[in-house]
Amino acid sequence: MNAMTPITRNNLIDRLPSVSGRYVVDAPLRDLTWFRVGGPAEVLFRPADRQDLVDFLQACPDDVPVTVIGVGSNLLVRDGGIPGVTIRLGRGFADFEVIAADGETLIRAGAGLSDVKLSMMARDAGLSGLEFLRGVPGSVGGALRMNAGAYGSEIKDVLVAARWIDAGGNIGSSLTADLGFGYRHCGAPDDVIFIEALFRVTPADRDAIAQRMQQVSADRNLSQPVTSSTGGSTFANPPGARAWELIDAAGCRGLVVGDAQVSEQHCNFLINRGNATAADLETLGDTVRRRVLETSGVTLRWEIRRIGIHATSADRIGGGA
Repeated sequence: MNAMTPITRNNLIDRLPSVSGRYVVDAPLRDLTWFRVGGPAEVLFRPADRQDLVDFLQACPDDVPVTVIGVGSNLLVRDGGIPGVTIRLGRGFADFEVIAADGETLIRAGAGLSDVKLSMMARDAGLSGLEFLRGVPGSVGGALRMNAGAYGSEIKDVLVAARWIDAGGNIGSSLTADLGFGYRHCGAPDDVIFIEALFRVTPADRDAIAQRMQQVSADRNLSQPVTSSTGGSTFANPPGARAWELIDAAGCRGLVVGDAQVSEQHCNFLINRGNATAADLETLGDTVRRRVLETSGVTLRWEIRRIGIHATSADRIGGGA
């Protein structure tokens, strides 16, 4: 994507190409993120399909910042909002297909499909390998971007290849080995928008698959604050350590900034108690990082994606918070 820098609002919508999808000016984003905070998108674009996205990217002015978001599960939008165009993939990117090829069974899934729904569709088809996605909030595109994982499995373990569109509107594909996956990391260029993934799966008994998924769901409900407004795991586990243990040892369990709090249930989760701002949550996270560094010498890496601009009277987008 282009650099995240504010641009002049001189009729931005009039400078954008015609699309088959939908533009929304000053689009509220707080209800699209699991934290329920953040300012608006200057323009929110929901492409109708792959070709609509290609046409937009090829014709979008070079000075317009472009940001892509998923379902907002691992995302903190700052209170000043997001300048330029924010793209959110929807129904046109939520396809699902079972493919038999060269003695293997594969699933082709669109990047806009939720991880949980993908795992359920695989279950219903009697296909095993994606059960861990029952415990991964977010979309397929987001899972690719961060090599999402849970309960001992990661996206790279089941991925065969991914298709993408770059900032110039060019469509390409990459094999798993070429995507530079690491722990909660994907080495694909920042301007790549994932549009589709191909997963390797194995035929298995539906009841056995369902039981594994139920266990994943039960474990998640027991250990994580799933009924709170949260963004999932806040920090990646450092090598040889667990982030939550370092946070707990630093005395941060239950720590509060404004109406943001470190979860008492799982202290690698930040929660919005109802009226938190994005600034509250980011300040709380940075406070946790500082205290962990002071007590353990370990610098925690944000797993939550933080985007947009901080709220000031000079650069707040539209009339949003």
